[in-house]
Amino acid sequence: MAEPRPLRVGDALKKKLAKLGLHTEADLLLHLPLRYEDETRITPVGRAWGGVALQVEVVVLDNEVQFRPRRQMIVKASDGTGEITLRFFSFYPNQQAALATGARVRAFGEVRGGFFGLEMVHPRFRVVSEDEPLPTEMTPIYPSTAGLANSALQKLINRALADAPLEDTLPDGLRQSLKLPGFARSLRYLHQPPAGADVAPLESRQHPAWQRMKFDEVLAQQLSLRRAYLARREQGAPVLVARDDLGARLLDSLPFGLTGAQLRAMAEIAADLAQPYPMHRLLQGDVGAGKTIVAALAACQAISAGWQVAFMAPTEILAEQHYLKLSAWLEPLGVKVAWLSGSLKSKTKREQLAAAAADAQLVVGTHALIQDGVDFARLGLSIVDEQHRFGVAQRLALRKKGSNPHQLMMSATPIPRTLAMSYYADLDVTVLDELPPGRTPIKTRLVADTRRDDVVDFVKKQVEEGRQAYWVCPLIEESEALQLQTAEDTFTQLSADLPALTVGLVHGRMKADEKQATMAAFAAGEIDVLVATTVIEVGVDVPNASLMVIEHAERFGLSQLHQLRGRVGRGQYESSCVLIYAGPLGEVARQRLKIIFENTDGFEIARQDLQLRGPGEFVGARQSGVPLLRYADLELDAGLVEQARGVAETLLKDHPEAAERHLQRWLGSREELLKS
Repeated sequence: MAEPRPLRVGDALKKKLAKLGLHTEADLLLHLPLRYEDETRITPVGRAWGGVALQVEVVVLDNEVQFRPRRQMIVKASDGTGEITLRFFSFYPNQQAALATGARVRAFGEVRGGFFGLEMVHPRFRVVSEDEPLPTEMTPIYPSTAGLANSALQKLINRALADAPLEDTLPDGLRQSLKLPGFARSLRYLHQPPAGADVAPLESRQHPAWQRMKFDEVLAQQLSLRRAYLARREQGAPVLVARDDLGARLLDSLPFGLTGAQLRAMAEIAADLAQPYPMHRLLQGDVGAGKTIVAALAACQAISAGWQVAFMAPTEILAEQHYLKLSAWLEPLGVKVAWLSGSLKSKTKREQLAAAAADAQLVVGTHALIQDGVDFARLGLSIVDEQHRFGVAQRLALRKKGSNPHQLMMSATPIPRTLAMSYYADLDVTVLDELPPGRTPIKTRLVADTRRDDVVDFVKKQVEEGRQAYWVCPLIEESEALQLQTAEDTFTQLSADLPALTVGLVHGRMKADEKQATMAAFAAGEIDVLVATTVIEVGVDVPNASLMVIEHAERFGLSQLHQLRGRVGRGQYESSCVLIYAGPLGEVARQRLKIIFENTDGFEIARQDLQLRGPGEFVGARQSGVPLLRYADLELDAGLVEQARGVAETLLKDHPEAAERHLQRWLGSREELLKS
């Protein structure tokens, strides 16, 4: 296949184009207009009216540079039906020379009423001859950067349209069955719509030509991710078939049974682990859906097959919670569990490293698991909790610690279906859509910060009834130092307001043993109110805690609020989540609080969150190589994503050369980033 053709431009222009991500002719062709201006018509000045963008053709009557109230060029002009002033606050000598008295000029801009009549401020203009014909196409306005004129971009794109091969990457029969217009026709229409074209569907991206571009974009993403998925199936991996009844013994030792969703998930994972190619599965479920026990059973299968398991979590508190829970479940069954974190003392760390490299069957830890010097004797399964908090490189580093081990990723942040179809198409996805019995409904309350004293009284009442409470402080301006200060101030204030209660404090800067001691004291009921930063967002399980207070809730994202709310309601007691907010609220903050107040279903919250903020934050560092969709909208164009999934399968199976051409056009060398 031919390589993408580089741009034939000078170095200075090349740098400006690079800022827009334009490196090849294909990039130029797919740099589509934001909007259009109609320079195919001339409006007489006498019929022009304020507030409308239009084009006039006038002769310059006078050109003067004034310095009051600021330096500006004032050009008075007329077309015989009326006079208009062209006003420029920033101009070059060559522009002043071009607008000399007597020059015939076509100027395009918004007309407004000025002190001396109609005027245009900074219109786009060009000097013309008296009989110069009008353009026959609408003028596209492109996304640009400083120092790069729209006219220069338009000229480059038109040259690429004339020179570049625009063959269709979709076989004719397939394209016709999808009722999509041809690629070349669509692209030319978007860059060069004819005079009189209706720009409304063009600018709203609803025109059939836009539908073709959006489909092709989504198809490229589906092709790349699907190809990566199929390529993994050609790689060898350990076949993990249990040789004993470790999993059954774990189930027998539990004081609870599995839900139907957990049993289905375990069956899917067990089947994957027994295959000779690596599992790459995402296990997602709402807060409290029971992902940890499913992961533990997967670990049992790997251990029973004679292999090791690595279990990585993003924060020390969460990793330690997993370590304590998994140790309690598995060590009585004879499983050796090791613990690795950055805060371990040297001697302990050496012991744990030696265990990982020798006889430890399960190694739980933080990012410390992927550091140099960490070796595994026989890693067969890696489990990554809260996988969206890890980057591609970090998960790859864990995978490289073994001989192509199976990988199970978990997320308590529900992923909307359209997002899963689009950005997680290279994964097998298992959803825990059923909560274990016994989870009590959580009442959510919105309280203005002016009623903070009422919240303190409510905390006191809950503790008097034998319950415990969390009080979470926000991350302010992305500063851990400021967050820490807020937590300490709140701890001091609550200790003073509630002198009869025991108030504890936990935050990310505490030493590991201090955090562990505080969390253990809270779990044991020795602390009544735990003031915390968001380190307790996931993984913390204290059934006696029935109240979650979140201060400055308007500063949190929806997924964080939902995660924090899920820390309560884990026992038999009626539970509440109090969201304290500071007014006045902005529109987005108001919408977020309304969504979390009205919904308890994490998947519905995620769907509405996607509408509010787009896919970027959901995808995060998971696929730094996957370009976020430029044209398609996951909510509005979900049908296109469904179509593209099926077409991707067909192209890869029946038309592999067409699939290659399509990927080269839309992704070029960037596709390599997807394969990780």
